[in-house]
Amino acid sequence: MSDLICNVSYLEILDMSHNHLSGIIPQCFGKLSKSLRMLNLGTNKLHGTIPSKFAKGCQLGNLNLNANQLEGPLTRSILNCRGLQVLDLGNNKINATFPRWLGTLQELKVLVMKSNQMHGFVNGKRHTHYFRKLQILDLSNNSFTGQLPTRYIENFNAMMNVEENRDVMPYIGGSDVTMGNFYSYSVHLIEKGLEVELMKIFATLTIIDLSNNKFEGEIPRAIGKLSSIIGLNLSHNHLIGHIPPSFGKLINLEWLDLSSNKLDGKIPEQLLNLTMLSSLNLSKNELRLQQ
Repeated sequence: MSDLICNVSYLEILDMSHNHLSGIIPQCFGKLSKSLRMLNLGTNKLHGTIPSKFAKGCQLGNLNLNANQLEGPLTRSILNCRGLQVLDLGNNKINATFPRWLGTLQELKVLVMKSNQMHGFVNGKRHTHYFRKLQILDLSNNSFTGQLPTRYIENFNAMMNVEENRDVMPYIGGSDVTMGNFYSYSVHLIEKGLEVELMKIFATLTIIDLSNNKFEGEIPRAIGKLSSIIGLNLSHNHLIGHIPPSFGKLINLEWLDLSSNKLDGKIPEQLLNLTMLSSLNLSKNELRLQQ
């Protein structure tokens, strides 16, 4: 990828996704972040590392580097982008532990790091202000271990009542008048088992996907507090114990996948309360029906 782009004096929106760009990302993109509000280099053939220095006063609201061959790690200077709402680093080769410090980004709503080579524990010390506005979390297809991140789940206020956190516009990013209200943010997700690229992210969309990792232990009851969540995928892990009856409070849930774990006990009758549920996968566990 040519560094001639660095000669641009002022640029707010740069979308070069879905091309055949190769090479490394010029480090100067970190300096361009003083003016850039949206940078989408997704679905290319870029390799090397993510820019190591994001400028103080960084204006980025959306950073999408999905579907490349980037190795990372993500630099802490991304914290200079205090208004960052969407961070999509999925489908790369990032070999690192979970960057817990991202929780200090108070505007972060979408965090996608799926299909990388990430590892280690996700749970950390509880910081009540971490990830309070997060609505979409996708860490699927990595090698994370330990228990599910209960401490963070307890902070997901936006998933407890997303209506209170709805933007003026119906899409994330769509309320930015400086961008003319014409460029909404996009993201790659898996919905009901199918990978899709959402060209617009509804302001009320709430999803957690922690599937295909090595998480163990029991499913935290705190998930039952996420009453606005639409999709939950915890499949293909090493989870044990019962399905929490508190899942019956997830009245907006449209798909639930707990397959390929080691769950046992009875399927809670509270799941009958999930009238919005259209896809339920509990296969390959040790569950039994109520008697």
